[in-house]
Amino acid sequence: MSNCLVTCCSKLHLRQRTAFNSYSAVKKILIVSANPTTTDKLRLDEEVREIQEGLQRSRSRDKFELITKWAVRPDDLRRALLDHDPHIIHFSGHGGGNQGLALENNTGQMQLVSTESLARLFKLFKDKIECVLLNACYSEVQAEAIYQHINCVVGMNRAIGDRAAIKFAVGFYDALGADRSYEDAYEFGCSAIDLESIPESSTPVLKSRNNPQGAISANEIIPDTEIKTAVSLENPEGQVALNSAFYVERSPIEVDCYEAILQPGALIRIKAPRQMGKTSLMSRVLHHASQNGYQTAAVNFQSADAEFLGNLDQFLQWFCASITYELNLPDKLDEYWKGVLGSKNKCTNYFQRYLLPAINSPVAIGLDEVDEVFKHPIIAADFFGLLRAWHERSKNETVWKNLRLVIVHSKEVYIPLNINQSPFNVGLPIELPDLNQIQVQNLVQRHGLNWSDSQIEELMTLVGGHPYLVRVALYEIARGRMTLENLQKIAATEEGPYSDHLRRHWLNLQEDAELLAAVKQVMMANRPVDVGTTEAFKLRSMGLVKFQGNQVVPLCKLYRQYFCDRLGLKN
Repeated sequence: MSNCLVTCCSKLHLRQRTAFNSYSAVKKILIVSANPTTTDKLRLDEEVREIQEGLQRSRSRDKFELITKWAVRPDDLRRALLDHDPHIIHFSGHGGGNQGLALENNTGQMQLVSTESLARLFKLFKDKIECVLLNACYSEVQAEAIYQHINCVVGMNRAIGDRAAIKFAVGFYDALGADRSYEDAYEFGCSAIDLESIPESSTPVLKSRNNPQGAISANEIIPDTEIKTAVSLENPEGQVALNSAFYVERSPIEVDCYEAILQPGALIRIKAPRQMGKTSLMSRVLHHASQNGYQTAAVNFQSADAEFLGNLDQFLQWFCASITYELNLPDKLDEYWKGVLGSKNKCTNYFQRYLLPAINSPVAIGLDEVDEVFKHPIIAADFFGLLRAWHERSKNETVWKNLRLVIVHSKEVYIPLNINQSPFNVGLPIELPDLNQIQVQNLVQRHGLNWSDSQIEELMTLVGGHPYLVRVALYEIARGRMTLENLQKIAATEEGPYSDHLRRHWLNLQEDAELLAAVKQVMMANRPVDVGTTEAFKLRSMGLVKFQGNQVVPLCKLYRQYFCDRLGLKN
């Protein structure tokens, strides 16, 4: 969820704030919310309910009047401010960084309201409004603008998950209900996030004239540059570096993973087509584990030599040696790979009696590109059954609780695995989605481009929300190598920037006659089609189609144009 901005302002000085706690005038809290049909579903009703219950149980409940407005449009916001003359404004919904806040239009779809428009509106109420809370992602931009007219503003410097947003709001209003200042309420909100062990307490940012520095975030962390225009461009290839300005969070996925990896015996399964950001997410999950004192290791199965993939014993030895090297421990395979026990037992003993006790702290292991193992069914069945057995043992055995696994793959699991021996039906499943319009807008802004909504829609029609395809387009345009209009003309040709990407897909399809026939059926249809369950999931694993119910359509115009041309079809 994108809940990111609490704009709290108080014109009162320290002694005056004490007076605020003692007088009995009713404070009006206006909660306005918007969750357009084209944006991710948020738990807005739960947030409002929690705020209501907290205020009702507080000792100062008679001092507050709560007013709620749902599915707010720009006119609704303006009229609500005029009609109710509130002291505190709370916005709950989606934010788009420099693009503004997401309200709704007359059809329930997203309508972005610019930062400048919001600042101008709040200026008209500066003598009445004491606090504005915008609970929306990347809304620190709006907080800064509103702070020019309102004395106390709290905002979010990045995306924030539903749980953290709700906990912050509850902690904030619980403190107000106990007659604490707005500045104290901010601290209680951050503390509420911390107490739930949610790793987002540094996301809220306070801007208050009662604070000498004017703006602070939890733990005095300076807001990062996540939603600011990037200084230098990055070639969009491979995983996105941890410190990159071009990694886009797909809330609440990151937060869910960060919470899960800290749980005993955690198992996270990340699935998505190639170049969707799986490895970038895995590296951030491992980094978060490292920041919490865990040892981490990452193994890419594409690095395994063919000789190891032809024999289970050799494969498990390679696996144990790889993890040992990543953990910077001495190799003791010779000691544990003796006797008549089978390879799986030896591998288990190596972890249980050596690696895990040697670390004596949680160990987070990332297993990347496990699709390579799918190609070898006999090894796959035993190896994945082993991972499932370790996960089951973590429920009761202390030593195995310290093992946390992140499994990354793109293909569907078609190998015959016993349902009770497969790790692909347990743990936290994460399927990375395409970027939505707000996320693409953020990427556009980070590339220093000032685009209209129609230009963004044209780009998304061409390449959908595929992270790699979007970044390639923005990289080329930001460098001045082409315009959006020029890209649209050459994107599906060998002259365009996607030629290698498209050629790889074409070569892969030519190796499977049934898949090639299925993609031909999809590309020539002007409506969703049913190509069969197996072919549909394989094409989705390649990233070429998206589901609409049980049927599929091309992921984007780029693929339709390219494959129609290669197949000699009319587009």
